[in-house]
Amino acid sequence: MQKYLIIILSVLFFSCKKDDYSLNTNMQPVPKLTAPLDNKYIKLQPTTSATVSFEWDQARAEDGSLVQYEVAFDKAGGDFSAPVAKFSSDGGGVQNKLTLSHKDLNSVAGKAGIASLATGKLIWTVLASKGYNIQKAAETKTIEVERPNGFAEIPTDVYLTGEATEVGADLSKALKLKSTAPGVYEIYTSLKNGKYHFTSRNTGTPDTYSITGTAVKEGGESEQTAGTKIYRLRLDFNNAAATVTEIGTIGLWFAPLNKFLFEINYAGGGTWKIQSQLITFKQESWGRDERYKFRINVKDSDGNAGEEWIGSSNADNNRPTSATPLSFWELRPITNNDQWNYCYKFATEADNKNCDVNLYFTTDKNYTHEIIVK
Repeated sequence: MQKYLIIILSVLFFSCKKDDYSLNTNMQPVPKLTAPLDNKYIKLQPTTSATVSFEWDQARAEDGSLVQYEVAFDKAGGDFSAPVAKFSSDGGGVQNKLTLSHKDLNSVAGKAGIASLATGKLIWTVLASKGYNIQKAAETKTIEVERPNGFAEIPTDVYLTGEATEVGADLSKALKLKSTAPGVYEIYTSLKNGKYHFTSRNTGTPDTYSITGTAVKEGGESEQTAGTKIYRLRLDFNNAAATVTEIGTIGLWFAPLNKFLFEINYAGGGTWKIQSQLITFKQESWGRDERYKFRINVKDSDGNAGEEWIGSSNADNNRPTSATPLSFWELRPITNNDQWNYCYKFATEADNKNCDVNLYFTTDKNYTHEIIVK
């Protein structure tokens, strides 16, 4: 009797297990796309927080359970067999709404072949899924987008390589640019005669970019023909703009004497160095004055000369000590170039001593400098 009871219970158990794991994937697709209106025009502003809301009526699962949604985009005239992009809806794919940033939509437009500064059309629909059952919405709608100047896909990193660079054309040795703002990269470096370009990685087969005039372009190469010179190369992928600034002399401005004490020479790798310079504070009635900052002589791409002042983030400072934070020596651009403001101060130990002065415009840390007392 006990044997038969075990058999009956086992049959009942496995019957229940089988029923419990049966999956009803039947559903009705999304019947209607509700927003945005068909053929809506959108002027994209990918550098802002602007978004577009895509909305639709719910799909209906036969068993009343949740349905997952994806919004698919394709080129005008496409059939979504190979959409250019797909996004899960809000709420992890369960809401019948997608909030898409202008940045992402700009990327979709680029993948669909709509060029920078051009206007083009995208089609979109909703794919509802229940298990393995995926149903395309009964409707497809169109949006018209105008792209700004700039890149739809901004690289995470940017490198400089080529025969004209300080490290040559070996991609693995490419020089990494510093990210100074979202989509903006720069490097202080020298270029000799030859070709150079930028890449998105220093391995494999990266995307490449070049400078043409004042623009950043996909692919291609730039060429240095003016001999060896020092530059600040700045690439803004948000608006496809490039700024090439020739760096001339860098001088140490000694505020108490209202003059430059000496020039600091480029040493390669984004650094400027000078050794064993005598520093003597100026005696005043109230004590000895030790304030200083730096000036860079520059030329733009048209050869127009100018100057940039580099100093402290503080209008006034105390003399540094061993407890002074490293941020004290960071190099900041300053627009107030009067005699006194935004100066650093030499440490007390520097007075009447030979000092090394090193400036670091390198990409691995904040721009900074150091004074080494001999």
